[in-house]
Amino acid sequence: MIVIIKYNAGNTQSVENAVRRLGYDCIVTNDIEDIKKADKVIFPGVGEAATAMQHLQANGLDLAIKGLKQPVLGICLGLQLMCNYTQESNTKGLGIFDVNVKRFPPLDIVPHMGWNTLNNCKGELFSGISEEEHFYFVHSYYAEESPLSAAQCDYILPYSAALQKDNFYAVQFHPEKSGKAGEQLLKNFLSL
Repeated sequence: MIVIIKYNAGNTQSVENAVRRLGYDCIVTNDIEDIKKADKVIFPGVGEAATAMQHLQANGLDLAIKGLKQPVLGICLGLQLMCNYTQESNTKGLGIFDVNVKRFPPLDIVPHMGWNTLNNCKGELFSGISEEEHFYFVHSYYAEESPLSAAQCDYILPYSAALQKDNFYAVQFHPEKSGKAGEQLLKNFLSL
């Protein structure tokens, strides 16, 4: 069973649609027992860090997510909340990734919105995906470069476009909105 975590951050519907297009059944839920029993868990997110984190904590989802042993994929705000800290509303994250999230300096248009390529891709999430492929981004905050980086992107400065540690994977871009390359990445995750 594939579970998409339901909390007060958007984008669950487009993630659910993408998973179903790939032929997988999934449920969108905030039920901790269903999340713990899932084969794979997707932690999506479009929203504001502090209110999303408060919702996770109020419903015990913060501890549940940190304790998961199956493959977990964070998307966009999901990636940022899996880090130690974000400058967005000075929010403490889940601390899964020992990485901080900062606001882009205003040297170009912020948010970073649109299509961009990745570099230094590594790991099973990127199997069959070339560095010429484009992914869709919408974000004003970025995860710093780190030994946990599974891919990097350059926009204003180089940053972690993907992170991986043990069973936890996360991407800053939206694979569910990234055409064939995003579909391949989701397929790679769902077949781990």
